[in-house]
Amino acid sequence: MSRYRHVLPALAIVIAGAAGAPASAHAQDITPAPSTMDGVVAVVGNTAILRTDLEERIVALRAQGQPLPEDSAGQRQLMANLLNQLIDEELLLQKAKELKVTVSDVDVVPQVDKQMAQIRSRFKSELEFRTELRKAGFGTPDEYRRFLIDAAKRQQLQVKLFEKLREEKKLPAVPVTDAEVDAYFAAHKGEIQKLPATITLRQVVVAPHASPHADSVAYIKAESIYAEIKKGGDFEQIAKRESQDPSNRELGGDFGWRRRGDFVPEFEVVYFGMLPGQVSPPFRTPFGWHIVRIDRVQPSEVKGRHILIRPKIDSADIAKARKTADSVVTAWRDGAKFDTLVKYDHDATEEKAILNPFPQAQLPVDYQAAIKGHKPGDILAPFQMQDKQRDIPKFFVIEIVTMDSERDASAADFKDKIRDQLAQEKAIRRYLDILRRQTFVVVRL
Repeated sequence: MSRYRHVLPALAIVIAGAAGAPASAHAQDITPAPSTMDGVVAVVGNTAILRTDLEERIVALRAQGQPLPEDSAGQRQLMANLLNQLIDEELLLQKAKELKVTVSDVDVVPQVDKQMAQIRSRFKSELEFRTELRKAGFGTPDEYRRFLIDAAKRQQLQVKLFEKLREEKKLPAVPVTDAEVDAYFAAHKGEIQKLPATITLRQVVVAPHASPHADSVAYIKAESIYAEIKKGGDFEQIAKRESQDPSNRELGGDFGWRRRGDFVPEFEVVYFGMLPGQVSPPFRTPFGWHIVRIDRVQPSEVKGRHILIRPKIDSADIAKARKTADSVVTAWRDGAKFDTLVKYDHDATEEKAILNPFPQAQLPVDYQAAIKGHKPGDILAPFQMQDKQRDIPKFFVIEIVTMDSERDASAADFKDKIRDQLAQEKAIRRYLDILRRQTFVVVRL
């Protein structure tokens, strides 16, 4: 559960922004020239940047619906900024090639196709979409898609390059002052939405337990299935017939490739301790009785199947769980320690607490209804929710630790994020300035 949606630019945008920033005093200045020979507007190393490259950027801005300056001074400044960005990008692409950093079409095509679909959805018809593309300077959707793929590859190369430089400690962070943080926040304050109402809480979740008799019946059933498998029965077909796990029953119990941390501890001890081809005897977890077969093993992943047999939960078991939840409320309100209550009554498959502020609007509706009208420190009466995975009702007893209303963001809320972002931007700009000093750069705009 994340705290709330990140309101600051993502790393890729930070890099693009830093790369497109005006060069420092150490970098090559852009000076107007009467004309441009052979359509070349700049040379970086042994690579020419053409006027058509610059025009493509303007076409892309127009295709994205961004307003362009109409006065000549504004247009000249836009051209200068875009050329600076192209020069910086070319410097980075050359450095990426030198360090053998690569990005293929396959790495960016899913992202680009999603972007294309989103853009296409804004138009009422294919004809309208194609017409607007032509107005923007693209002959066909395929031509526009190719442009987006190339742009995405260039951006991803920059991201991967800076990741590599950081890993190799070749891009040290640059100090950022409090004044710079405050100035950044003031400049972008209008872009930041209000912070949502949040909550932190602790909870004891009481689940019904099957009676010893029902558990024995389930175990005997699991043993008979295990015996059938050991005699040569088809594990996959038996799983489709017998397993009570709705998430993968129709797949013959197939989990796919899984890593440690995907399952409850009791299951992981068995699942990650077996060899390919082995079938486990029945073993118990909070979900019921399991039989596992391991198909393949890799250093960090295991592929296997399982069959789940759940003990039957009846109305008496549910009533007993409700009574336990009522006793938890009473004991907690009378001063019982939370850790003690959790130890004896909490369902281990549920979270014990949400201690990082979490948006109230993102809570399940049953939680939202339960906390309405309450305040920090309140221990609420039990409310019931259905565990769809285990197909049983559970009883939730929660204590509200903190509860904050919606409010305007302050610089303090994002101080660390802003500081990290500015430090990255300054480090990138410094690195680009060094590359410019080390590389032959000529500008002919």
